[in-house]
Amino acid sequence: MKLTFIGAAHEVTGSCHYLEACGKHILVDYGMEQGAIAFENAPLPVQESMIDYVLLTHAHVDHSGMLPLLYARGFRGQVLMTDASADLCSIMLRDCAHIQMQEAEWKNRKAKRHAGMEAAEPVYTMEDAEGVIRRIVPCHYDTVIDLCEGIRIRFTDIGHLLGSSSIEVWLEEEGAQKKLVFSGDIGNKDQPLIRDPQKTEEADYVIMESTYGDRIHAAQRPDYVKELTRILNETFARGGNVVIPSFAVGRTQEMLYFLRKIKAERLVTNFPDFPVYVDSPLAVEATGIFHKNVYNCFDEEAMELVQKGINPIQFPGLHLTITSEESKMINFDETPKVILSASGMCEAGRIRHHLKHNLWRPECTILFVGYQAAGTLGRAIVDGIQEVKLFGETITIRADIRQLAGMSGHADKNGLLEWIGGFKKKPERVFIVHGEEQVCESFRSCLEREYGFSAYAPYSGTRFDLRTNTCEYEAAPAPYQKKHRKASDVFERLMAAGQRLLNVIRKNEGGANKDLAKFADQINSLCEKWDRD
Repeated sequence: MKLTFIGAAHEVTGSCHYLEACGKHILVDYGMEQGAIAFENAPLPVQESMIDYVLLTHAHVDHSGMLPLLYARGFRGQVLMTDASADLCSIMLRDCAHIQMQEAEWKNRKAKRHAGMEAAEPVYTMEDAEGVIRRIVPCHYDTVIDLCEGIRIRFTDIGHLLGSSSIEVWLEEEGAQKKLVFSGDIGNKDQPLIRDPQKTEEADYVIMESTYGDRIHAAQRPDYVKELTRILNETFARGGNVVIPSFAVGRTQEMLYFLRKIKAERLVTNFPDFPVYVDSPLAVEATGIFHKNVYNCFDEEAMELVQKGINPIQFPGLHLTITSEESKMINFDETPKVILSASGMCEAGRIRHHLKHNLWRPECTILFVGYQAAGTLGRAIVDGIQEVKLFGETITIRADIRQLAGMSGHADKNGLLEWIGGFKKKPERVFIVHGEEQVCESFRSCLEREYGFSAYAPYSGTRFDLRTNTCEYEAAPAPYQKKHRKASDVFERLMAAGQRLLNVIRKNEGGANKDLAKFADQINSLCEKWDRD
């Protein structure tokens, strides 16, 4: 029973933990790193083809976004997640692959214009995304699942995103029994649409996030409808657009919830029938998935509307744009409007086109409604940068830059403390992850000094023996070194395929001689074809 910390260790993205127990190799999350990266992640302790299971806490790409790469490198196990997460991942991972392939294509076009630039390969392809999606096993909330001999799991609603969960893992090996709880991202209470986070009562070890472990949300929840109404009235009076960089999954649907209420009550007095554009194919698909999971995931307030026959995220004047042509036409229409577009941190996607058309206009408002990670374009704009470069053009920022303060899908420090306080008995140890370096240490110290927990904030590569509650290897922080992905990285895929072949050979030990001989002949034929000697 060993637990190794790989990603989101003293960082807030790239979540990944490796669990070895009962002869199985298990990952909990396999996320993409985003924004500024502080530390190098340790490599997986085993080849990707050796991983038997991935347990996914939720569909956000900083927890799921590298699953296609896992598949590309030989993983053929099962990926278990909640039903709603399975629906979301089926669109989000394809979207990630599309972005990877687009970026590689753009870099290669640029390389043709500049001598000496090397060709680029996407981190993974659509084929890889499709492959790992086929490995997904949807699971119901609150159902104990026998994963394999000695291991059981259960997903519990953690209120961060549609389908998000904490994951309980029961281990029994050689007479020893231990229970782990992976918090995933703990949700903020009283969010629109989705339920509050549910607590868990028992655990030997807890692996919990600390994103906002050093701050408190406003004592009184802001009146988002009132604040949004004020911004809309002011902007439309100037004849401008309200452009909202919004995460396609979760935050976009929450904004639609507020906008429906504003329109229903005709709160925008000078232009009550204003149009709203959701300009993100991913957001449009995700909105459909929210509709599908109404009865499994929505909170009481949203369900009251549903029971009255009211769709809580749909209203007159809502336009869902799919094609690039439809997207381009939005900025040719001079009617004041709301534009919701991804990505939420302005790093990619159609939002960058809308920024190019609206950032320079003083009558417009750019409204940020989510966390902006350090190193992202969104963070730079929020911090007051005077100009940005978009599509080769320098844009002077004259638009009104606003934020809806306190709008977060993450629990604050009090919310985190409330969740960990739900355990009837203090765990043997609490591991603090998914927080920036100072936040991890601050929250760890708080748990130990003020609440009497045994807490530890590991760096990537740290390995714990769960049977003895001892640290087998304590990794030191390794500062991140930027790497340039080259076309030669395709060779890594070939090496991964070779490792997978070796694993398949080992699994066939003891098989019928006739079958093994046929397998050997097939391998030898392949070698004959490709042997360069």
